[in-house]
Amino acid sequence: MSESRWSDASGGGRYLRPYAITGGRTRHSQHAFTLITQIVSRSVEEADHEALEPEAAKILELCRDRAVAIAEIAALMDLPVSVVKILCGDLLNTSLILVQSPPGKESQPDVELIERVMDAIRQL
Repeated sequence: MSESRWSDASGGGRYLRPYAITGGRTRHSQHAFTLITQIVSRSVEEADHEALEPEAAKILELCRDRAVAIAEIAALMDLPVSVVKILCGDLLNTSLILVQSPPGKESQPDVELIERVMDAIRQL
C-alpha cells in the first residue's frame, strides 16, 4: 500500500492544513463563487492532469459528467468551502472548468432600469 502525502502513516486521516492546499491564500481575488455556483469540467483532452495538485484533479473528476455546486464539491471532498472556491478560481483561470451562474441570477432585472420604466409610466 503506497503512502499518500495527504494522509498520515497511521491511517488517521489527512494532516495537510487547508492553507497549505491553497498556498496560504484565504480567498480568490478575481472570482466570486457562491455556494450554489455550478462547476463543469472541460473535456479531458484539454487538461493536463499530471501537473495539477491532487485536490484540483479531484474537482475535475467530480465535475466531469455533470454540473456540481461548490457546496457539494466541498462536502464530497471533505474540504472547507473557502478552499474549494480558491481551487475552482485557479481552475477557471487556467480554463479547465466552466462556471454556470446560479439559477435566476441572470434573469434579475436591473434596479435602475425598473426605476426608469416607473418614471416613464408616471409621465404618461
